Amino acid sequence: MIQEVQDDPMSLAFQEAESAAARGEVPVGAVVVEAGSGRVLARAGNRVEAESDPSGHAEILAIRAACQIRGEPRLPDCDLYVTLEPCAMCATAASHARLRRIIFGAYDPKGGGIEHGARIFQRDTCHHRCEIVGGVQESRAAGLLRTFFAKRR
Repeated sequence: MIQEVQDDPMSLAFQEAESAAARGEVPVGAVVVEAGSGRVLARAGNRVEAESDPSGHAEILAIRAACQIRGEPRLPDCDLYVTLEPCAMCATAASHARLRRIIFGAYDPKGGGIEHGARIFQRDTCHHRCEIVGGVQESRAAGLLRTFFAKRR
């Protein structure tokens, strides 16, 4: 269901990440917002373990839900807020969804696909390049991940 933004979208993404951590998932949260209206179309946290699905990343789940709500496969007037730099799979999904912008928290030198690794939007074969804003509340996002993994070791 579409809802009005009561908190800023990155705060909602952090709520999803914290919920994911409480379920034993890697704490990543994502929110898809209509840029013009500010309405939240979808929000999700990782569900890889719960769904036994390697594509159960927060970004994929939020993009899928937003597309279903709108009844269309592309979201050119929407922004994706996510607590961690999207991996190559999620960056590619964002490109295929024609998202306007991706705003993310922590950089991911090991698994990122935007500023690190595959660098999806820098490839000649990339048909749609989302605008990228990285490092938003980076220390909070990185801290959430560090705490999660420290408890698991």
